Order: sequence, then C-alpha cells, then structure tokens
Amino acid sequence: MSRIGLSGLCHESGTQAPGAGAQAKPVLKRTSLRGLPGLDLFLVRLLLCCALGAWAASPALGGALVLLEAEQFAQLGGWVVDQQFMDEMGSPYLLAHGLGEPVRDAETTAQFPAPGNYRVWVRTRDWVAPWKAPGAPGRFKVLVDGKPLGTTFGTEGAEWHWQDGGTVKVGQEAKVALHDLTGFEGRCDAIVFASDSAFRPPNDRVALAAFRRQALGLPAAPEDGGKYDLVVVGGGIAGTCAALAAARLGLRVALLQDRPVLGGNSSSEVRVWLNGGINLPPYPRIGDIVAELEPRPRPHPGTLPLADSEDDQRRLALVRSEKNITLLLEQRVNGVESADGAVRAVVTQHIRTARRLRLSARWFADCTGDAAVGALAGADFDMTRQQHMGPSNLWNVQDAGRPEPFPKCECEDTNAVNMAFAATTGAAPFPRCSWAVDLRDKNFPGRQRAGSWEAKEPLSKLGVWYWESGFDRDPITEVERVRDLNFRAMYGAWDTLKNVDKLYPNYKLSWAAYIAGKRESRRLLGEVVLTGDSFRTNQVFPDACFPCTWTIDLHTPDPAFDKGQEGAEFISKASFGKYPAPYWAPYRCLYSRNISNLFMAGRDISVTHEALGPVRVMRTCGCMGEVVGMAAALCRQHDCNPRGVYELHLDELKGLMSRGVGCQTPKVVP
Repeated sequence: MSRIGLSGLCHESGTQAPGAGAQAKPVLKRTSLRGLPGLDLFLVRLLLCCALGAWAASPALGGALVLLEAEQFAQLGGWVVDQQFMDEMGSPYLLAHGLGEPVRDAETTAQFPAPGNYRVWVRTRDWVAPWKAPGAPGRFKVLVDGKPLGTTFGTEGAEWHWQDGGTVKVGQEAKVALHDLTGFEGRCDAIVFASDSAFRPPNDRVALAAFRRQALGLPAAPEDGGKYDLVVVGGGIAGTCAALAAARLGLRVALLQDRPVLGGNSSSEVRVWLNGGINLPPYPRIGDIVAELEPRPRPHPGTLPLADSEDDQRRLALVRSEKNITLLLEQRVNGVESADGAVRAVVTQHIRTARRLRLSARWFADCTGDAAVGALAGADFDMTRQQHMGPSNLWNVQDAGRPEPFPKCECEDTNAVNMAFAATTGAAPFPRCSWAVDLRDKNFPGRQRAGSWEAKEPLSKLGVWYWESGFDRDPITEVERVRDLNFRAMYGAWDTLKNVDKLYPNYKLSWAAYIAGKRESRRLLGEVVLTGDSFRTNQVFPDACFPCTWTIDLHTPDPAFDKGQEGAEFISKASFGKYPAPYWAPYRCLYSRNISNLFMAGRDISVTHEALGPVRVMRTCGCMGEVVGMAAALCRQHDCNPRGVYELHLDELKGLMSRGVGCQTPKVVP
C-alpha cells in the first residue's frame, strides 16, 4: 500500500500507542488527506525568473495578473527570509527583524503583461492581533516606482490574509519595494497585481495552493533530485554527524537543511551552546565528529556577526569536503512518498526559489527535531500536549562604551549565547511598545526592584535560556504565535527598563534570534521507548550506543513570574533530575518501530517527555547521529534495514563504535 504525505494537507488523529511506557501520551498518527490530486500546497512556487520576481498569469484567472513572492525579491535589503511556519501558513515570507529600527527596503522589478491600472493585494497580518494588542507594530508600505501605495500594511487581521492595497497605474515594468516603517517584525508573504478590480486572491489553504501554481505556471511534478543510499533530513548537529559518518563509511548521502547554514540550534542564527559528554568509555571514539563541529574557542562569549560567522563557514566547508555528500541548503522537506511501511522518497522545496526536488533512497534519517519525515510517512510518534518545554529566542543588549556583551557566559564548558554586537555612540532611545507584554508593574529576570531576586549584573539575566514560552501551545501548528510571544516579552522588558525604569540610556537591543530554538515537539517511537526510570535505575541494554551525561533537565513556567501571565508565561524554571552518569542509551531508540527504513537522531528519538531531558542537548544528539551513520553503513553492507542491524549485526556496530569515524584525537568533554 502506498501513501503520499504532504505537509499542510494533513490532519492528526490520536490513538494510544502500546509499549510507549507509563509516561507516554497518546500517539498521533499523521494521515494524508486523499482526493486532492494536483493540490500539493508546496508545488506552487518554482521561480521562473528570480531577478524579476514577477509573472503574468493565465487568462483563466480573470484578466492580467502578476504574483510577486516576497522571498524571491532580487534584493532583500534588511528583510530576512523566514521559512519556519511555511507548512502552516503556506509559504516562506520576509520579516523586518530590525529590533525597533526600520530595516532597509527589499526591492525587485516586476514585468507586467500590459500597462494599465492594477489592483494590489498584499498577503500579511497584524502579528500582535492574536493578543488583541493595540498599535500594529509590523507596519510597512509597498512602493511602486518609488511612490508608496495609500495603504499601510500589517495593520489588520490576526491571521494571514490578503490586505487590499488599492489601485496603481503601471507601465510595462515597475520597481516594487517593501518599505519597513518600524523595525518591529513586519511581515510580507506575497503581492498580487490584478487588472480585474473585482478579483481577490483566495486565502483558503488548498485554493491558494492551486492559485499560486496556476498564476506562476508551475509544473505539478518535482524535478529528479537523484537517488542515494541515505537521505538525511535536518542539518543540525545530529543530522550533520549522521551524514558525515555515513559518507566516510562509503555511502552516497544527501543532507537536506532548510536554512543557509548548518548546526541548527548551535548555528549563528540561534546561538545555543553545545552540552553533553563525548569520547567516554567504553566507546571513547563516539563523539569524534561532534568534536569536529565544536565552536572555536573565543576570548569572550561573543561571536562575529552572522554574515562572517567563522563557525558556520567551517562546518559548511567540512561537509562540502566529503565527496560522498550532496549538500542541499535552504531545502524544506514537505512531502514524503511511502509504500509498504517504508519511505521511498522525500520532496523538498527551496525556500527562496521554490524549486522542488524529489530524492529517493534506500534509507532515510529524520533529524528534523520535529519528526517531520516520520509524521508525513505515518510513523508512530508521541507528543506531550500540555506543559511541554517551549522554544527560546535568545537576545542581548549592548552598551556603546563597553566591549563586553551581556549576558555573560553562564556555561562552564563553552560559550553560552554566542552574541554579536554592533557599536553605537551616544544615547540610544527606544520607543514605547504598547503592543508588547506589559511589564510596567511586574518583576522579570533582569529588572532590579525592591524585593527583586536580582543581585548583581541584572543585564546578564536578559534573553538567556529561561526566556521561554509556549508550554501549552501546539509545538507544530502554533509555533509562529509562540515565537511572537517571545518577541513581545523581549520588547516589553526592554521598553520597561528603558522608558519606565529610566535605565541604560546608552544601551540598545543588539541581537535577537528570529529562528526559534526549539526544545520539544514530536518524538518518534522506536522498539525501545526510553523513560526517566531507565536513567534513574541505570537500566542496561545490550545495544547501548550513545552516552548521556546531562541531567533530566525539564522546563516549566516559573511561578515567580507567572502572575498575570497565565497561559502566556515566558519565563521558565528548570528541574534537574539526577541519575548515574554516563548512561548509555540503546540503539533501538534510533529507528522507527513501524517505518522499516527510517532512522532518527536528535530530539525526535524514541523517549518519553521526561527522558527527553537528558538526551536533547546537542553533543548527545551528535553522538546519536554518528551511530546512525554507522548503522546505515551496515544496512548497505548486509542489505538490511535498521532492525536487522540490531538483530543480526550488533557486534559489527559495536566494532564501528569502537573504531569511530572522526578525524579528532579522542578527548573527554564533561
């Protein structure tokens, strides 16, 4: 039996998963909607002329029509491409992430089928409207040949929709620009110019998909992206280690990553530090590849700016040096073809050009963190619905007269938030943010008030790991809202410190991650579901393969700061459960119990919510990836699937684990 899983055209239904352990929640199986031939939501954005960024539509749509995709603008200016939520809202979009300072215009050239009057529609939203907050901070203008349209966009609607921009007269060609007004997270998905003034673009997800494809003249089928031994989806530390290990053992590997850099949460885009033990007995070579991906030591907790990030470039160079790896960056997997309980191919979409590729393989590794491949393929998974750990968007501030950043490093073994700073001079005013979380009469980490818990260096408490939200929000479908709450908390805190407490006149917001650093979402179920008791009782497994040294580190809302924020808490408190470390977790957590050729590595492996605490840190995830790469090599050698490695070739896997496949001299990292 075959199935096609298409992200955004699915529904979830819950069933209890037997064998998931006493702490497991209901398993949610992803079921494809059927009866929608030709309506893949992500078949619709292939770039026909990226430099121009505009296309004439079919007459069947009603008159002349031009569709501009914002992420395909020729010059992005200061806007950034945000692909995180495309599976839910339909597309990557441009974000004006200016931290309160308007960003440079994004610009492109539009070609029109005929001169004349066109009605303009802009797909956008008022991103604070879900909280009924005033002010519409994400305001922007659309300029046509340098002249602004009468409408100010981003001022209405809690959901993504087409905002009416009125009518404009154009010639055969026009310069189109997005002009940010605030620097406060304005967002634009697309612009439509329609000669028929009565035409309105559809906003229903399926109808919009069909409209995009017809308007852009896109083919229904993706291009052939090649056939591989192993396709690794997700270029974080886990996926990168899996790809490197498999390639060094002779497999032909494709590594897919939906951002322009590798490293996931440890990249310069998110800046979470690496934790967990590597190079430990009895397998001291497990962790060698992780060591190759370690950030270079620096004299202070800061990094270079994003565009010059040495660590990002070094990781890219390392992967590109492997002749057996095909690296595909900015590729979002949103389709899976499966048959007879196995994945046959994945379909990926480039987040800027919209070019779609189909990649087939004998084996696949889901290293997406969100278990995206497994969910689309129908793999059993578990997901904690309430009181799960949320994502953080780390941030920092800077004083113009001080070279050292805030917050300082709180982590003993490496740099913490990895901050980058831009020098400022003189006073740095910050506007009032009526739309942000109102903290005028609230305590929060970093605020010094009578009775506050702060002691010294209050700025070191801003923007660090415990600025976290989304504990009771769906970690798949509501992540844009969760990320935006992190923004509102950051802006509300800084507004309070600057404008209410009248502190830090020369300080400014210097950097903030717009890519959410996730901790928890779906967890694919393997033949063993590791529990918290497995750690506490030191349960021994014959297939022990990767070391865990981090505590059972779980985050919940901090009651010291949740008054008045119930349901929208943004400060967490960690509990640190102890166990005899290192604990060696089993290989059977690293492959799906019902999709025969699917590996997993990272935070989406087969564990309960509690057991996720010690396994989710990135050095540990990288060790999983190394083992997955080794196991995939044995699968090819013996023409078997992951289960067969455990049943028939476990001693060979242990031999590979003893030898390792890294290039580093073994060392012990606490």
